[in-house]
Amino acid sequence: MKICVINGPSLNFLGIREPHIYGHETLADVENNLQAFADKNNIEISFFQSNCEGAIIDHFQQCYHDKVDGIIINPGAYSHTSYAIADAIKSISIDVVEVHISNIYTRESFRSHSVTASSAKGVITGLGTKGYELALQYFLK
Repeated sequence: MKICVINGPSLNFLGIREPHIYGHETLADVENNLQAFADKNNIEISFFQSNCEGAIIDHFQQCYHDKVDGIIINPGAYSHTSYAIADAIKSISIDVVEVHISNIYTRESFRSHSVTASSAKGVITGLGTKGYELALQYFLK
């Protein structure tokens, strides 16, 4: 099984950016934890992060060509604005689970609507970085 984890804007600043909201773990910490989980469960996992919308869309299309079995995405702020990423998710016919570290429904009102969520198979929100592992567990079903 091949899974790709895609992180959007500012996720490369985990542990630095607003630790009272996002915690102290870095993106490298999250990736190392997921890699360990993947190794134990015979999953081939890859990671991608970009602050650029087009690069994220390009990576979705690359996942299609690479025959990836599932994608976990934290689109960051693009979840609230990017119809282009939503369309990219729809175009690839791969199950996608959207993850948000914070509970988007308890924050500023603009964060409570995700335009990308309707294209995803499911959404995990507010469970911290544990949400990534829960998304990975979904693909083991």
